Amino acid sequence: MSEFVKVARIEEIPTNQGMIVDFNGEEVGLFKVDGTCYAIGAVCPHRGGPVGEGSLNGTVVTCPWHGWQFDVRTGINTINPASKVKTYKVKVEGSDVYIAD
Repeated sequence: MSEFVKVARIEEIPTNQGMIVDFNGEEVGLFKVDGTCYAIGAVCPHRGGPVGEGSLNGTVVTCPWHGWQFDVRTGINTINPASKVKTYKVKVEGSDVYIAD
C-alpha cells in the first residue's frame, strides 16, 4: 500500500471535466463532484482513450474517444460492470488533494 501523495490543489480541478495528474509515474484522472474528489485510472480499457480527460455528468465520466462511461466513485463501466478502471483513495487537507493506491 502506498502513501498519500499530493497531486493537486482543489481549485485546480475543473468543473464537469477531469484533469490528469501524475501519481508515482501513472496517469490518473482527478474529478470533483459536489465538493468530493475522486481519482481513477486515466486510460480507457476500450482503446486506450483519455478517459481521465473526459466530460463529467454527475458522477459519470465519458471517454472522449468512443463514449465509454465510468462512474468515478467506483471505476465501473455503466453498461458492462465487468469493465472497469482502477480507483484510488483520495483525501483533501485544506486545499491540497492527495491520492494513494
